[in-house]
Amino acid sequence: MNTNLSVAIATFNEEENIGECLSSVKDIASEIIIVDGSSTDKTVEIARQFGAKVEITKNHPIFHINKQRSFDLCTGDWILYLDADESVSRELAKEIQYVLAAKPGELVEYEKKVLSKLFIKHTELLEKRDGPIGTKEGDYVAFFFPRLNLFLGKYLRFGGTYPDGVIRLFKRNKAYLPCKSVHEQMVVEGRVGWLGSNLLHNDSPNFARYLKRNSRYVNLIRDELLKNPKALSLSFATSYLIIKPISWFLITTIRNKGILDGWRGLLFSFFSALRFPRAYLRYLKLR
Repeated sequence: MNTNLSVAIATFNEEENIGECLSSVKDIASEIIIVDGSSTDKTVEIARQFGAKVEITKNHPIFHINKQRSFDLCTGDWILYLDADESVSRELAKEIQYVLAAKPGELVEYEKKVLSKLFIKHTELLEKRDGPIGTKEGDYVAFFFPRLNLFLGKYLRFGGTYPDGVIRLFKRNKAYLPCKSVHEQMVVEGRVGWLGSNLLHNDSPNFARYLKRNSRYVNLIRDELLKNPKALSLSFATSYLIIKPISWFLITTIRNKGILDGWRGLLFSFFSALRFPRAYLRYLKLR
């Protein structure tokens, strides 16, 4: 057990996932903080079996509000933030323990060993989309984890699905969520590094769950279209109904080698590409 590590999780009806999640961190955490959005299943009961401190509140539409609340309740020097459908691999657990015990100079040399070109490229893509993430100098205050996403029984490694870097480990009071969007990047006040071992994401164990999650992304695109006065134009219609889905499928399957994930990779790329025409058709229904 590490006396400086708080695990923070926001939950809502996660009885199928929360046990595996907490099992993966119970031996490295000094405390487990759960902010639950009034679950109607056994999520809270299971969490308390692991000794978690549970605060029950409303289930906010912007789920980051409850995530940030879980950070605020933590008392450890470091916070490990997880979604309920994520679990820490044994290799990652060991790496986290090393980081918390290491000296600043040791961490600089350690990151050089694990920082691959793929991780660097992923960081660049995130910063192009979201702006600068933390700083490049000084002591490390937060770390990205590479994340493997489960799709129909297999972890995807191609098609742009990996490393899917997420900031999950950070010093208390050095990072926060703005709580304005479900896809916002964490704001970090200090240097951000990478760890090399994988976080495991039970993203889509079955197709029904994948379609449910995919539908949420479709609605987010639809909502953005509703805000755009030019969305009814022929150019927008052509882009969302034809150009975007075709280009997305070709990029993910060929350039990003999604085909190497077999039929699952092709299926994932196909339905990911379909989110653009589906969103546009939903947009038209609301006009």
